Amino acid sequence: MTVTGYSDRINHAFAFAAKHHDQQVRSGTRLPYLTQPANVAVILTRYGQDESTVVAGILHDTIEDAVRDGWNRSTLEERIGRKFGMDALETVLAVIERRVDDDGVELSVDDRKADILTRLSVASDAARWVCTADTLHNANTIVYDLARTSFPETVWGRFSAGREGTVRWYRAVCDRLRDVGFSAPIVAELEAATAALEGAAP
Repeated sequence: MTVTGYSDRINHAFAFAAKHHDQQVRSGTRLPYLTQPANVAVILTRYGQDESTVVAGILHDTIEDAVRDGWNRSTLEERIGRKFGMDALETVLAVIERRVDDDGVELSVDDRKADILTRLSVASDAARWVCTADTLHNANTIVYDLARTSFPETVWGRFSAGREGTVRWYRAVCDRLRDVGFSAPIVAELEAATAALEGAAP
């Protein structure tokens, strides 16, 4: 597999994400939100993923926000699919959190998480890579933030699910990836981050 480097498509994906996340910061921090898609891209590139998968990783949260804001399928295709490739759009749509299911039924917070785990069972490997990279960066961010503070409750307080629910989510993603046979080396890295969270102070 050829390692992806700079490309015009990747550059434009970053520009698109930067415009969308302008003025946003990571929850509980002063870090620009763009650090998230940038780090996901770094992770995917480090593992030698192709350009389309890296672009999908960069646009993951942008597309998730667009769906949450009510963009329909035709709007997504027109504004994102035609610009960055339908393959990248489909990759992201396979694993983002949804507020409604395929039948238009509104999902509860717990149901949204269960929905992601269910769709991971039938997602493409590219979608699983994007989901895993995104989850890995989020997990490692918590691990690093916990290591830098004497008050872990301030870190866990960022999450509505609290420590128990947050850690349970990362374990559920790891277990589902294993269950569906996704054995890429990134899963071992996510497993290590999840184990660190499980052993972290409440």
